[in-house]
Amino acid sequence: MSDQTNTRKIEHIRAIEQDALTDRQGNWFDRIRLTHRALPELSLIQIDPSCRFLNKTLSFPLLISSMTGGDHELVRCINQNLAEAAERCQVAMGVGSQRVMFSSPEARESFALRRYAPTTVLIANIGAVQLNYGMTNTQIQQAIDVLQADALFLHLNPLQEAVQPEGDTNFTGLTESIGRLQSYLQVPIILKEVGAGLSPADIQAGLEQNIRFFDLAGSGGTSWSRIEHHRRLDQGADIGLKFQDWGLPTPLALRQAEPFLDSATLIASGGIRDGIDMAKSVILGASLCGVAAPLLQPAMESADAVVAAIEKLRREFVTAMFLLGIPNTAALFRNKALIVEER
Repeated sequence: MSDQTNTRKIEHIRAIEQDALTDRQGNWFDRIRLTHRALPELSLIQIDPSCRFLNKTLSFPLLISSMTGGDHELVRCINQNLAEAAERCQVAMGVGSQRVMFSSPEARESFALRRYAPTTVLIANIGAVQLNYGMTNTQIQQAIDVLQADALFLHLNPLQEAVQPEGDTNFTGLTESIGRLQSYLQVPIILKEVGAGLSPADIQAGLEQNIRFFDLAGSGGTSWSRIEHHRRLDQGADIGLKFQDWGLPTPLALRQAEPFLDSATLIASGGIRDGIDMAKSVILGASLCGVAAPLLQPAMESADAVVAAIEKLRREFVTAMFLLGIPNTAALFRNKALIVEER
């Protein structure tokens, strides 16, 4: 079990490296055109892109989305570089699935990141379906504790599990189990998809279990269905390819979630590739924007490389605000008057 889980983590990274089409490049945000202000009546250097999330101030609404973890030098290096960059740039970071640390105790080291990021937002991560496969509240608390996390991602990945060779596919009764877990924990649960989007019904189900945070994680970015295709031994089976574009594109998921914005906090991820996409996400109601794939290669190089990639996103985000005539992130949030057209 431990060897299999650890090996899977490396296989995922290698699939992304070797197959550029795991990034589906849906470019769904390109269909949204924003108002340009030739007279923004602002000074670029005075724009404030900061925001509040989980009672902490972030420099701008960026989340380094969940990538990896495990007992391997490569994943330890990736997570350390990401955590150091998150702290230096004061952005949030979520880790990859921590299930591996219970089958391979040596993997805990890759999640002990608070020493590298003492002040910023860190989010733990467990697959929700594992609640149906023996994962205990005590184990989940250990996952939170090793990271000293501010919140817990419970990721929902029925598509990935369905096409994965060793997938866990019993999602029966999971909604109520999630509610019981939230009652047990002292930190908030964030329900998170992994690339197929959360529907209004999913958000409503979460709200009924006292969940208030949702990472929509729509389609258009990294396809875990295609990644799992590369791991199948039965090469004739193409189910991972058949479903590689399944799901709700992130802008659509944001629009569908709009009725819940008075009671839910939304994170937009899935296909966000630049600061302009981030600005559009905030306009559509996202409090935070998750990015993973564009940061993976830099994370394999150094913390400095990750910082450079993050600063590029920040410049793009602030420039978009400047060109919209928007002085701060609060004025950008849900300001749909800035949308000229959607194609």
